[in-house]
Amino acid sequence: MHSSLDAKVQPKHLLLELLLASGDDALPVSHAVAAGAVFGISENHVRVTLARLAAQDMAQATERGTWRLGPAAQNLAQDVSHWRSTAERLRPWNGQYVAVHCGALARSDRATTRQRERALHLLGFAELQRDFWLRPDNIEADIAAIRARLHALGLEAQAVVCGCTSLDAATEAAVDALWDGAALNQGYRATQERLQRWLDSAARLPIDQAARESFFLGGAAIRQLVYDPLLPEPMVDGALRAAFINSVHAFDAAGRAIWDRFYDALPTPDAAARKARLRVA
Repeated sequence: MHSSLDAKVQPKHLLLELLLASGDDALPVSHAVAAGAVFGISENHVRVTLARLAAQDMAQATERGTWRLGPAAQNLAQDVSHWRSTAERLRPWNGQYVAVHCGALARSDRATTRQRERALHLLGFAELQRDFWLRPDNIEADIAAIRARLHALGLEAQAVVCGCTSLDAATEAAVDALWDGAALNQGYRATQERLQRWLDSAARLPIDQAARESFFLGGAAIRQLVYDPLLPEPMVDGALRAAFINSVHAFDAAGRAIWDRFYDALPTPDAAARKARLRVA
């Protein structure tokens, strides 16, 4: 089996993912505890982590025994859900680029620099020269929308975001070399095949194993999609990427169905209490 399927998961990461997946429905603490057990996380650890998330306003208790995302996690929820509209964010390429010039921004604050570079990487920008980043102008509605998205992700307002045209041949060649289209194509194909192979055999797995493995496989595929630079053709194979995106959506739906079955198979608190009383009797 794929080695990542035996990876460890941090309790905070698991619980935020479960709360995100719950959407508008509250997450019963019994579900959180059962999910934690699947990943080797104790009930006490789950409850302590929920309390810490509540202290950070990342989670909130709604009524006795249920939880939902807190106000501090709403931006995270928007960022995470953004992958679902990936295909709609693409538009035909006009051969031009979007450039971001960061020369006036301070580099002394490591955290700020990290946040800036994460924002640029998330939108597929690559650094052509020091503090000068660019990408093909083929995503979002227009450059103003790209600028707004970069700012929302943490790029400082002083950065210059603008269109870039009429590159000379040498610069154009240097730009082409910033991304490895062949490696991206290979990644699309490999992930699509891995997800399909797993789905073909998932029905034979015990439900807790299927839930655990779908969590890791689905998470890795979504991360791959989130960090995809969304390059235009001919830089990458558009049909191959479209098939990859479809496979991630299909796997996510299958994973949600598996987790629903996992939750449905849990004893209700009342049934558990009755069983405990029977054992005592």
